[in-house]
Amino acid sequence: MTTFNLLLIALIQGLTEFLPVSSSGHLILLPSLTGLDDQGQVIDVAAHVGTLAAVILYFWSDVKLALGGTLRLMRGKIDTQGAFLALCLLIATVPVIIVGLILKITGLSEAMRGIAVIGWAMIIFGIVLYWADQKGTTEKTAANWSLKDAAQMGMWQALALIPGTSRSGITITAGRMLGYSRTDAAKLSMLMSIPTIIASAALLSIDVIGSGDVGALRDIGIVVAMSFAAALLALTLMMRLLKSVSFTPYVIYRIGLGVVLLWIAYT
Repeated sequence: MTTFNLLLIALIQGLTEFLPVSSSGHLILLPSLTGLDDQGQVIDVAAHVGTLAAVILYFWSDVKLALGGTLRLMRGKIDTQGAFLALCLLIATVPVIIVGLILKITGLSEAMRGIAVIGWAMIIFGIVLYWADQKGTTEKTAANWSLKDAAQMGMWQALALIPGTSRSGITITAGRMLGYSRTDAAKLSMLMSIPTIIASAALLSIDVIGSGDVGALRDIGIVVAMSFAAALLALTLMMRLLKSVSFTPYVIYRIGLGVVLLWIAYT
């Protein structure tokens, strides 16, 4: 794969992973619309590692708190803020892992990788995001995240396995519906992405090891570095903009792209 292709994949993954516009949908569309070769699972894993590093760095204080809490949680203790946060993240991650395994075993995950599916998901879940953002209240904060809300956001997160839905978009939608502010809903969504990306990358890594496709270290290094830089930039800009701008620009983009995709799919 050429350096240009690698950079393009890394930039798309990095810029769209944490924006509510579906990174997986964009990556599926890339070879379909441009004629470029499919990037393969090795590059997918590398791109995920890059974005994972970005979100960990940006939310390091919360990540550090959750890591310390995980150790206490493993000892059966939920007596600190960190342990409770770790428990919430665990509960929020279980639904997407279960549904993801079911889709993989049944082959439905591959069956949904079509332009029409992505187009409809872009439009439908974009409209749902707009409604939740406009109607959602702001009486809750990320510091008061509850087990019940974590479970509900986790169930919504499982819908992100439909290409075009957007993991960050659907979890932010759930957060706004539950009464979290835009920035707090986004923060919870980003923290939820950490165990989810780890699980996704681990699953892809198993497939890579099983296939014997280890790839070139140079290609992996380029994708990790570029996806990390792009993701950190996109995450920083979005979190700053949310203090004064709604999710409407993302919704407009989603609907516009969805219409174009449906036109391509049905004509």
